[in-house]
Amino acid sequence: MAATNPESRIVNPGAPRITDPAQFGRVAVVMGGSSAEREVSLDSGRNVLAALTGRGVDAHAIDGIPALLDALRAGHFARVFNILHGQHGGGEDGVLQGALESLNVPYTGSGVLGSALSMDKVRSKRVWQSLGLPTPKFVALARGSGAAAIHAAARQVGFPLIVKPACEGSSVGVTRVFEEGQLDSAVALAARYPGDLLMETLIEGEEMTVAILGRQVLPSIHIVPKGAFYDYNAKYVAEDTQYLCPGLEGAAEDELRALALEAFDALGCHGWGRVDVMRDRSGRNFLLEVNTAPGMTSHSLVPKAAKAAGIDYEEVCWRVLETSFKEQGTGNGERGTCRSSDAANRASDGSSVPSAERLPDAARSPGDPDGGTL
Repeated sequence: MAATNPESRIVNPGAPRITDPAQFGRVAVVMGGSSAEREVSLDSGRNVLAALTGRGVDAHAIDGIPALLDALRAGHFARVFNILHGQHGGGEDGVLQGALESLNVPYTGSGVLGSALSMDKVRSKRVWQSLGLPTPKFVALARGSGAAAIHAAARQVGFPLIVKPACEGSSVGVTRVFEEGQLDSAVALAARYPGDLLMETLIEGEEMTVAILGRQVLPSIHIVPKGAFYDYNAKYVAEDTQYLCPGLEGAAEDELRALALEAFDALGCHGWGRVDVMRDRSGRNFLLEVNTAPGMTSHSLVPKAAKAAGIDYEEVCWRVLETSFKEQGTGNGERGTCRSSDAANRASDGSSVPSAERLPDAARSPGDPDGGTL
């Protein structure tokens, strides 16, 4: 068994523990949206909604940011559980967080800075580099870079390497490249998605992930896909991916958890999230990315890690919702406050709240994503 990291025993310090679901008021569970990760978000959102209502929370589904903002301006909700994934309508890139700050509406998870930095893998890596935290060697490629620049970058990084969009998640647009002849098709795939590209060294070894809930660092998970790597299919479709939890033992497990928390804090994140890491064959850890609104599907990693720590799915959702309250002493200085606005107070006490039939309903009419589906 892994040695116990002192941080892993901490449960949401500074964030109020809520015992009465009425204290949350009416909660909007925002899901779906228009990013490339729409379908995963809808799956996550349905699970979260069922968990919260099962614990007595007055929670309702909202599909996407425009419908959410309309409902909030009308004073229909006290707070927001954000389970949108991705950028450009995905709610994980700081845009939604800025809108909610401007409306003075409490919400779960990281704020503007932590969300925006974490979504941008290039800038995440630059922050980690500045602090001496380990991350694979990389080159950022501007969108539209010519073939000469692309091939020069590959020679600088060295083969084997990874090509991916700089601002997507769920392994969208990711290709492993082992020789120069595979490079152009990999870049073409990544370029289908908005934003710049990232080319980084392929770390061959074990794929690890560490979930953070409040300030509790959950046991790591060693991901063992049936195929070559942990792609979209292995994450959300395949039933033969193995998840070993805890992923490591003793001092190695403690070191990995400590690195994950340091990386999380470095990007100004808080509330909850997941840190993805590659561990090479000599036992060195390399930071890949931070997810500030991780998946909560039946295949997702945060619920698996929580279960290993004795925390069931409903309790995970409850604790995430608790992060929408003002946190004290978060230690990272970014969005330590989620205020309770007048509109939130009205929604909480039941006044100015429409009937359930008038509330937007993601399950009733999810619609087609503006940015396409996978």
